[in-house]
Amino acid sequence: MTKPKPVPAAPGALEGYAARFDGLFTHLGQRRGFREYVTGLLAPRERNKTAAALAGAEPVAGSKSAAAQRVQYFLSESCWDPERANARRLELLLAEAATAPHPDGVLVIDDSGDRKDGRATAHVGRQWLGRLGKTDSGIVTVSTLWADERIYYPLHARPYTPAHHFARGKYDPAFRTKWRIAVELAG
Repeated sequence: MTKPKPVPAAPGALEGYAARFDGLFTHLGQRRGFREYVTGLLAPRERNKTAAALAGAEPVAGSKSAAAQRVQYFLSESCWDPERANARRLELLLAEAATAPHPDGVLVIDDSGDRKDGRATAHVGRQWLGRLGKTDSGIVTVSTLWADERIYYPLHARPYTPAHHFARGKYDPAFRTKWRIAVELAG
């Protein structure tokens, strides 16, 4: 087996963390993309929901920049397993005494949504969007996080798919209510 090619290092202490995920990625571009993605998530920016913002580029014009294109490719086209990456992240958190769960902490379950027009995008539907305080067209994600008086960190997240996306609606075997998703995540 050949030794993996070196990847440009992530800034500061982030490199030590990112290197612990290298075994999940088979290509140099994946390891580089992961470092750029994590750096973008943790950078003090006003917004970080787009590939351009994660890459530190201008919102519209910057979407064509090489850095934004690398992040976009890593997230949408590169062959890596997000579940394995999340499992590794949780493994690292659970292994540290400062971040391991304990009896004085809590498991928080949240179903937050963002407004989204149309019906063609996966998981979009007319539903309660807590951030807006009303029912509207949007996407809702059910998530869990661990919290105590010192720290908190996300555990898992699953999109809620409204019943109209299923052939038999609420009676379709694949349909899951937000409560059902929450129970599955907490289990």
